[in-house]
Amino acid sequence: MPRAREAGVSEEEQGRVAEILLVEDNADDVFLTRKGFERAKLRLNLHHVENGVECMAFLRKEGQFAGAPTPDLVLLDLNLPRMDGREVLAQIVADEVLQRLPVVILTTSSAESDVLELYRLRCSSYITKPVDFTKFQQVIQQLSDYWFTVVVLPPRLP
Repeated sequence: MPRAREAGVSEEEQGRVAEILLVEDNADDVFLTRKGFERAKLRLNLHHVENGVECMAFLRKEGQFAGAPTPDLVLLDLNLPRMDGREVLAQIVADEVLQRLPVVILTTSSAESDVLELYRLRCSSYITKPVDFTKFQQVIQQLSDYWFTVVVLPPRLP
Protein backbone atom coordinates (compact mmCIF):
# COMPACT_ATOMS: atom_id res chain seq x y z
CA MET A 1 0.00 0.00 0.00
CA PRO A 2 1.30 3.47 -0.70
CA ARG A 3 2.57 5.01 2.52
CA ALA A 4 0.28 8.08 2.59
CA ARG A 5 -2.86 5.99 2.63
CA GLU A 6 -2.01 4.51 6.01
CA ALA A 7 -2.85 7.68 7.94
CA GLY A 8 -6.46 8.81 8.01
CA VAL A 9 -8.14 6.09 5.96
CA SER A 10 -10.12 3.00 6.83
CA GLU A 11 -8.42 -0.31 7.54
CA GLU A 12 -9.99 -1.67 4.35
CA GLU A 13 -8.35 1.04 2.21
CA GLN A 14 -4.98 0.71 3.95
CA GLY A 15 -4.44 -2.74 2.45
CA ARG A 16 -5.24 -1.85 -1.14
CA VAL A 17 -2.77 -1.38 -3.94
CA ALA A 18 -2.62 1.92 -5.85
CA GLU A 19 -4.01 1.78 -9.38
CA ILE A 20 -2.33 3.91 -12.07
CA LEU A 21 -3.44 4.24 -15.67
CA LEU A 22 -0.65 5.13 -18.11
CA VAL A 23 -1.93 6.46 -21.44
CA GLU A 24 1.12 6.29 -23.71
CA ASP A 25 1.74 5.15 -27.29
CA ASN A 26 5.56 5.09 -27.14
CA ALA A 27 6.83 1.64 -26.07
CA ASP A 28 10.14 3.06 -24.79
CA ASP A 29 8.34 5.54 -22.52
CA VAL A 30 6.08 2.76 -21.24
CA PHE A 31 9.16 0.68 -20.41
CA LEU A 32 10.88 3.61 -18.65
CA THR A 33 7.75 4.42 -16.66
CA ARG A 34 7.35 0.79 -15.55
CA LYS A 35 11.01 0.67 -14.48
CA GLY A 36 10.64 3.96 -12.62
CA PHE A 37 7.67 2.69 -10.64
CA GLU A 38 9.46 -0.58 -9.88
CA ARG A 39 12.32 1.41 -8.39
CA ALA A 40 9.88 3.53 -6.37
CA LYS A 41 8.99 0.34 -4.45
CA LEU A 42 5.34 1.26 -3.96
CA ARG A 43 2.57 -1.28 -4.06
CA LEU A 44 0.79 -0.44 -7.29
CA ASN A 45 -0.72 -1.80 -10.44
CA LEU A 46 0.33 0.05 -13.58
CA HIS A 47 -2.28 -0.35 -16.31
CA HIS A 48 -1.47 0.76 -19.83
CA VAL A 49 -3.50 1.84 -22.86
CA GLU A 50 -2.07 3.19 -26.10
CA ASN A 51 -4.56 5.85 -27.17
CA GLY A 52 -7.26 8.22 -25.99
CA VAL A 53 -10.17 6.06 -27.14
CA GLU A 54 -8.86 3.13 -25.08
CA CYS A 55 -8.30 5.49 -22.14
CA MET A 56 -11.92 6.61 -22.10
CA ALA A 57 -13.14 3.01 -22.50
CA PHE A 58 -10.93 1.98 -19.55
CA LEU A 59 -12.18 4.84 -17.38
CA ARG A 60 -15.81 4.19 -18.31
CA LYS A 61 -15.34 0.41 -17.95
CA GLU A 62 -16.59 -0.30 -21.48
CA GLY A 63 -15.98 -3.29 -23.74
CA GLN A 64 -12.76 -5.16 -22.99
CA PHE A 65 -12.26 -2.88 -19.97
CA ALA A 66 -15.55 -3.78 -18.26
CA GLY A 67 -13.68 -5.18 -15.25
CA ALA A 68 -11.03 -2.45 -15.09
CA PRO A 69 -10.31 -0.84 -11.73
CA THR A 70 -10.83 2.87 -11.25
CA PRO A 71 -7.36 4.42 -11.23
CA ASP A 72 -6.08 6.55 -8.38
CA LEU A 73 -4.01 8.50 -10.91
CA VAL A 74 -4.00 8.92 -14.69
CA LEU A 75 -0.68 9.61 -16.46
CA LEU A 76 -1.62 11.09 -19.81
CA ASP A 77 0.56 11.76 -22.84
CA LEU A 78 -0.55 14.57 -25.15
CA ASN A 79 0.31 13.23 -28.57
CA LEU A 80 -1.81 10.10 -28.86
CA PRO A 81 -3.42 8.38 -31.82
CA ARG A 82 -7.23 8.28 -32.28
CA MET A 83 -7.90 10.91 -29.57
CA ASP A 84 -5.17 13.16 -28.23
CA GLY A 85 -4.50 13.99 -24.58
CA ARG A 86 -6.28 17.34 -24.79
CA GLU A 87 -9.49 15.68 -25.95
CA VAL A 88 -9.16 13.00 -23.27
CA LEU A 89 -8.68 15.56 -20.50
CA ALA A 90 -11.64 17.62 -21.76
CA GLN A 91 -13.85 14.51 -21.67
CA ILE A 92 -12.66 13.53 -18.18
CA VAL A 93 -13.33 17.01 -16.80
CA ALA A 94 -16.78 17.14 -18.45
CA ASP A 95 -17.79 13.76 -16.97
CA GLU A 96 -19.40 14.11 -13.52
CA VAL A 97 -18.14 10.68 -12.46
CA LEU A 98 -14.56 11.00 -13.78
CA GLN A 99 -13.82 14.67 -13.14
CA ARG A 100 -12.38 14.06 -9.66
CA LEU A 101 -9.62 11.79 -11.02
CA PRO A 102 -6.16 13.33 -10.79
CA VAL A 103 -4.67 13.59 -14.28
CA VAL A 104 -0.95 14.22 -14.68
CA ILE A 105 0.22 15.23 -18.13
CA LEU A 106 3.47 13.38 -18.89
CA THR A 107 4.73 14.57 -22.25
CA THR A 108 7.77 15.65 -24.25
CA SER A 109 6.29 19.09 -24.95
CA SER A 110 7.56 21.98 -22.89
CA ALA A 111 5.76 24.57 -25.03
CA GLU A 112 4.29 27.32 -22.88
CA SER A 113 1.09 27.23 -24.93
CA ASP A 114 0.63 23.51 -24.12
CA VAL A 115 1.29 24.08 -20.41
CA LEU A 116 -1.22 26.94 -20.28
CA GLU A 117 -3.85 25.06 -22.28
CA LEU A 118 -3.64 21.89 -20.18
CA TYR A 119 -3.88 23.76 -16.89
CA ARG A 120 -6.84 25.67 -18.35
CA LEU A 121 -8.40 22.28 -19.08
CA ARG A 122 -7.80 21.41 -15.39
CA CYS A 123 -4.91 18.93 -15.40
CA SER A 124 -3.59 18.18 -11.93
CA SER A 125 0.09 18.50 -12.92
CA TYR A 126 2.15 18.96 -16.06
CA ILE A 127 5.49 17.14 -16.33
CA THR A 128 7.90 17.29 -19.24
CA LYS A 129 9.57 13.91 -19.84
CA PRO A 130 13.34 14.09 -19.64
CA VAL A 131 15.19 12.37 -22.48
CA ASP A 132 17.90 11.07 -20.18
CA PHE A 133 17.13 7.65 -18.64
CA THR A 134 18.40 8.52 -15.16
CA LYS A 135 16.51 11.81 -15.06
CA PHE A 136 13.34 10.08 -16.29
CA GLN A 137 13.68 7.58 -13.44
CA GLN A 138 14.09 10.43 -10.97
CA VAL A 139 10.95 12.14 -12.30
CA ILE A 140 8.92 8.94 -11.84
CA GLN A 141 10.31 8.53 -8.31
CA GLN A 142 9.39 12.12 -7.43
CA LEU A 143 5.96 11.70 -8.99
CA SER A 144 5.43 8.54 -6.90
CA ASP A 145 6.60 10.20 -3.73
CA TYR A 146 4.36 13.19 -4.27
CA TRP A 147 1.15 11.45 -5.34
CA PHE A 148 1.38 8.49 -2.96
CA THR A 149 3.20 9.94 0.05
CA VAL A 150 2.28 13.63 0.25
CA VAL A 151 -1.09 14.02 -1.46
CA VAL A 152 -4.38 12.86 0.03
CA LEU A 153 -6.30 11.31 -2.85
CA PRO A 154 -10.10 11.08 -2.96
CA PRO A 155 -11.70 7.72 -2.18
CA ARG A 156 -11.80 5.36 -5.14
CA LEU A 157 -15.07 5.08 -7.05
CA PRO A 158 -16.60 1.61 -7.40
